[in-house]
Amino acid sequence: MTRAQPSTAERESLSHNLLGQRLGRKGRDTRDRIIAATEKLLAEPPGTAISLSAVAREASLGMTTLYLYFSDLPELLLAVLAPIMATGEQSYIDPMRERWADEELGEKCLRFVQAYYAFWVRNSRILHLRNAYADNNDERMRKSRVDSSRMIIELLVEQMDCSVTVAPERSPAHSMATVLLTGIERMITVATDANFRNFAPADPDPWIRSLMHAEARLLQLAIVDGRAMARIRANG
Repeated sequence: MTRAQPSTAERESLSHNLLGQRLGRKGRDTRDRIIAATEKLLAEPPGTAISLSAVAREASLGMTTLYLYFSDLPELLLAVLAPIMATGEQSYIDPMRERWADEELGEKCLRFVQAYYAFWVRNSRILHLRNAYADNNDERMRKSRVDSSRMIIELLVEQMDCSVTVAPERSPAHSMATVLLTGIERMITVATDANFRNFAPADPDPWIRSLMHAEARLLQLAIVDGRAMARIRANG
């Protein structure tokens, strides 16, 4: 599976403003200032407001200028999110591209869960914002959320020795991978929620590690089962 190429709309956003004017150096610098200001606000404590007006103040720009580059906050957040999601390729996607050996399966599953959790810890603010917008029916954020999950699901199906071309959606392997990832993501989104430590045990880290081991064990069992079923199918 190759890394998805930028869409036409994404390429246009990097080369033109919303009036269709091609961006020169000054325009690119202004766009970069807006994104840098957003990143700075996202790095602040969770209570810090994230809005276009807050971004404009942080970037020392007027709202009219900001609206030349981003029509609303979700569009801006997606621009910030794009390079962040690309880092997921190295942290937890790339290790899934090679088939995990049976004798290393438990270790590989745990490393995946740990890497996925670490990615969420590093980027929890914007990922939770993405999910909140998706839950509120923002189609752009929903697509981002679904696309990132779809890649992992397809790679999990391949780890079960089931090709995605012969294991379409609603197949047993695809359904199992979907359920597993849903459980892993739910555990991670709760553990990385800004309010989690308000109701978690005094020291939640051992509990979180235990949950990750449990998720990894379930993932291992599912892959073992999927591979066994694939062998049965192959042998007729």
